[in-house]
Amino acid sequence: MTDAFQGFDTRLKTINRKRTRLERGYVSKVGKDGLIIFRPKRRKGGIPLRGLIYLVAGFVFFKAVIIAHLGGPLYGERVAQLAEGSIVEQAGAVVMQPDPLSVMLAAKIRPALR
Repeated sequence: MTDAFQGFDTRLKTINRKRTRLERGYVSKVGKDGLIIFRPKRRKGGIPLRGLIYLVAGFVFFKAVIIAHLGGPLYGERVAQLAEGSIVEQAGAVVMQPDPLSVMLAAKIRPALR
């Protein structure tokens, strides 16, 4: 009697697990025998590459606008001051270092800001 209950309980757990996965979305297919089979949708994992590229491009553009607004020497002084601060400020100084792309974009943006 206990074995029958354990088997039934195992089947119920399996059914609940399948229902939980199907709640997030499913795809239905008709098999060769005419039986409709529901399978859970595959989840896309990780960070989307396009979003990461947009984030980096936006940050580079942000740095270019700041460089164009302040000017190269003043921007360099501000980053040097930032490098003398706490660990978080030093990490920010490393990220805010002027890179060639930001400097090139700043040269293009500078006439529009003046």
